[in-house]
Amino acid sequence: MSSETGPHETVSDENLPAEGSAPGTAAEKADGNPFADPGLPPHDDRIQDIDERAAKRSERTVALLFLVSMLATVAFIASYVIIPVDRYVYLFPLGHIQALNFALGLTLGVALFCIGAGAVHWSRTLMSGHEMVQDRHPIGADEDTKAGAFAAFADGARDSQFGRRKLIRNTMYGALALVPLSGVVLLRDLGPLPEDKLRHTMWERGLRLINENTMEPLRPEDVTIGSLSFAMPEGLSPEGHEFHTEIAKAALMLVRLAPEDIKDPQELDWSYDGIVAYSKICTHVGCPVSLYEQQTHHVLCPCHQSTFDLADGARVIFGPAGHPLPQLRIGVDDEGYLMALGDFAEPVGPSFWERG
Repeated sequence: MSSETGPHETVSDENLPAEGSAPGTAAEKADGNPFADPGLPPHDDRIQDIDERAAKRSERTVALLFLVSMLATVAFIASYVIIPVDRYVYLFPLGHIQALNFALGLTLGVALFCIGAGAVHWSRTLMSGHEMVQDRHPIGADEDTKAGAFAAFADGARDSQFGRRKLIRNTMYGALALVPLSGVVLLRDLGPLPEDKLRHTMWERGLRLINENTMEPLRPEDVTIGSLSFAMPEGLSPEGHEFHTEIAKAALMLVRLAPEDIKDPQELDWSYDGIVAYSKICTHVGCPVSLYEQQTHHVLCPCHQSTFDLADGARVIFGPAGHPLPQLRIGVDDEGYLMALGDFAEPVGPSFWERG
């Protein structure tokens, strides 16, 4: 029969401890506290506490973990730069997986794990193994408590041997300094730098104007007065990989006006027999301009109703667009087809802060 008493058993007087017994037993129960304080178990010294050679081994182990973390971080960055995005490898039992994702996950996982494992091993083998008890106290600390906290921090700093174990300290600094570089490298996924790609399009001197509907080169007689035609550069195919990237900047609209109706001298000089070519991309937010008023020679963007006067340099006469549509200088080649005489004189589409 067990000597322990259950919650509903009667405790006899002989089972009560004698007066003056240690707190946390009968005295606490008499005060209404049913949970006795068992006290702290006896402290056992670790091998590192009594053998400096064992402490050195632990120090080298922690340093090795931090060093592996540093190497894994470097491998993470190297993998990000070297491994192509479209490369796949076969790994049993995972099957075919993307090599870049696997390498990034593995190296970053190793880097973080080694920092954590090194910190845990450092704490368990080299820092103090004595259990410390701190009684609860009110949230608001008095001056003595604050002084005690600073003293405890100083004791902890001494106990960690942070100043003494220089190998651990230096390798930990290296590991913690390199790990954030993983996040910095990931900023590359925001996309490549635009460089000057926003300032130029596919148009260049000699490229013919291709009708977007028929995919045939345009002749001057194909564009009649009052009509609106859409064109793209010669050599650009809808099946091509870069089609959407290039057409988003090079889309062109053609309108034929009576030469006497053209008010802007440069527009007239850059036209051919009354045919003017302007960017189809609205200068507000990049919507395609597609609504044409024959009598007024105005074109309207359907998104936010920006209106441009094609008879006067495509200047903005209404709406939120910030500047006129860029004009493309055109002419004809030896075979009588319309061709570009260069690129747009200014960037197409919405304004951007680098435009200057």
